[in-house]
Amino acid sequence: MSVHPITAQLLHMKSIELLGRRRFLPFFLTQFAGALNDNLYKNGLTIFIAYQSVAIDQSESNLLVNIAAGLFILPFFLFSGIAGQLADKLEKSRLIRRIKLLEVGIMLFAWLAFYLQSMTLLIGLLFLMGTQSALFGPVKYSLLPQVLKEDELVGGNALVQSGTFLAILLGLIAGVLIIGIEDSGPAWLSLSVLLLALFGYLISRKIPLAAPQAGAIRIDFHLLRQIRQSFQHARLNHSVFYSIIGISWFWFLGITYVTQLPNYVRYEIGGSEQVYVLLLALFSIGIGAGSFLCERLSGDSVEIGLVPVGALGLTLFGVDLFFIQHAAGTTLLSPLEFIEISANIHVMFVIFILGVFGGLYIVPLFALVQKRSEVDKRARIIAANNVLNALFMVLATVFSMLVLGSGLSIKLLLLFIALLNLIVAGLIMLQVPEFMQRMKGLFH
Repeated sequence: MSVHPITAQLLHMKSIELLGRRRFLPFFLTQFAGALNDNLYKNGLTIFIAYQSVAIDQSESNLLVNIAAGLFILPFFLFSGIAGQLADKLEKSRLIRRIKLLEVGIMLFAWLAFYLQSMTLLIGLLFLMGTQSALFGPVKYSLLPQVLKEDELVGGNALVQSGTFLAILLGLIAGVLIIGIEDSGPAWLSLSVLLLALFGYLISRKIPLAAPQAGAIRIDFHLLRQIRQSFQHARLNHSVFYSIIGISWFWFLGITYVTQLPNYVRYEIGGSEQVYVLLLALFSIGIGAGSFLCERLSGDSVEIGLVPVGALGLTLFGVDLFFIQHAAGTTLLSPLEFIEISANIHVMFVIFILGVFGGLYIVPLFALVQKRSEVDKRARIIAANNVLNALFMVLATVFSMLVLGSGLSIKLLLLFIALLNLIVAGLIMLQVPEFMQRMKGLFH
């Protein structure tokens, strides 16, 4: 039986082949389950605070939602430094199993907190979940170049990035659906996150050994000194350091789009909650499509010439989104009603293509950081990346609050960040001319 040419190409992509390899598949499933669990719990808790807790008024709900977001991000500042040291010093598969056991313990407390209806404990657990995620980040990304061949690195990163955004989407949808189960939503949510944590731990036991890269280092528990040293390691390689800045800027963009999308759908284009989920799905699918397109265009190497292509696309279509004209009605549109309007088809295309260019932008940057970082300092350099990512996400939130608080619209906010993207990308390209040189090679 003949195989369709497109199907044949997909089957021979390095990333698809990796899903059949024991050195990658258990790790991929472990990180996917962890990302899904984070988002399932966070989104379920947000809905519980906003809609189901009768003891909370609107002002307190707004405060708690923002406190919850801050508590999840805070551990990335506090513990990324020590996480990078541990990932460089210890055997990675064993470290991952310990981190996943910590997740199981946290989810046991989550079950108890939902049972007791303790809002303090439920929100406090987000700090522990953020801690677990902060510990997992450096070992996750430093493991890839250790277990993958050089020509598999882009494909492996494409899968990880696609899986992360798919987990965000599934966590949102499942969190809303599960917590909304009448009379027993919190019980089902607590059971779901506990089972996911147990699955993550069990599958992590299949991850093969990955030897320590710097077993002789001494763990430094001084938080500020850890962060400073991680950034010093990152700055030793010019292209690595500016790639980290580029990655963090992507999270500035990404968190702005994802955070503002619900109100953009509600107030700018008159869509219902289901339309919001539709557009978020298109953005997530676009990230996946862009990640795999990046793999196809890169061949057997890390093609950093795609980074300026991705940056330019993010700006052009971000500006395009601003100029789409809407006529929001008095009633919110269902998905079927939404797609009957030609301007909304344009919106769907732009949201999807923003995801595609985001994938083209982010995958080569991650692969470059992993490939060019010093082997015995790689996890600590990735820890510096995680700290900067968290800082840029906080800055994105503050920037959005200032812009919207001044009375400007969400559309203007998204236009500003699209134009800022061109400036930031231009500065990075000036610092690392190799990006533009490699891009020129793509078109010759």
